Amino acid sequence: MANGILQGKRGIISGALDENSIAWKVALKAKAEGATFTLTNAPIAMRMGEIKKLAEACEAEIIPADATSVEEIENLYGKSMDVLGGKVDFVLHSIGMSPNIRKGRAYGDLNYEWFLKSVDVSALSFHKFLQVAEKMDAINEWGSVVALTYMAAQRTFPFYTDMAEAKAMLESIARSYGYRYGKLKKVRVNTVSQSPTKTTAGNGIGGFDKFFDFAEKMAPLGNASADSCADFVTMMFSDYTRMVTMQNLFHDGGFSNVGISAEVLEG
Repeated sequence: MANGILQGKRGIISGALDENSIAWKVALKAKAEGATFTLTNAPIAMRMGEIKKLAEACEAEIIPADATSVEEIENLYGKSMDVLGGKVDFVLHSIGMSPNIRKGRAYGDLNYEWFLKSVDVSALSFHKFLQVAEKMDAINEWGSVVALTYMAAQRTFPFYTDMAEAKAMLESIARSYGYRYGKLKKVRVNTVSQSPTKTTAGNGIGGFDKFFDFAEKMAPLGNASADSCADFVTMMFSDYTRMVTMQNLFHDGGFSNVGISAEVLEG
């Protein structure tokens, strides 16, 4: 049930690929809560996905942008402000990609050019989103920027390889830029560390089903769904979280605080 907590707010949502994407669910929830926003993704991802269907459902304009390009991010903010009629109140960064994982390279045999690409797409793009927004004064005071992350930034998951380093950098950027943007414009910057989720990206990881089942047994509340993550992110965009910034917020059913569970011991 919608409560109108984003009524009158404007934003930018990146990374919606298909209806399994967390960003897709966030867009639908933000729309239901009264927000207007633009959608963005890399041109190649847009060709692979169904973003036009989402745009129609949300009455949102699509603005393609390569998140590694400062010029394209400038265009994204500029066009978004034109389309929406002013500065934005929230931004979702839901962007991540590892060529090493996609091509099956082991952690001890990384292609370093690909590693740099992982970092550029998955972490530096977040800094670019924030730096461009600051320079263009594109986010209203008390605005909210949220990036999606994963607990491999703190703990070792063998299948996550170089994305673990990228997510660690992403979370560090949230803290560093959260301080800067908070002092400058009261803009808050946070990351949300979600449970393993059956998205297109998640299902592409080797052994994902086994890990999903393990996390389900470990977390006292079970794995958080993409829909519940969308609820949480939408709350982070709202005025109810105005004093929350520079945080990495675990949305994982309690998994991050459990050493071992009875279900795992019995299994």
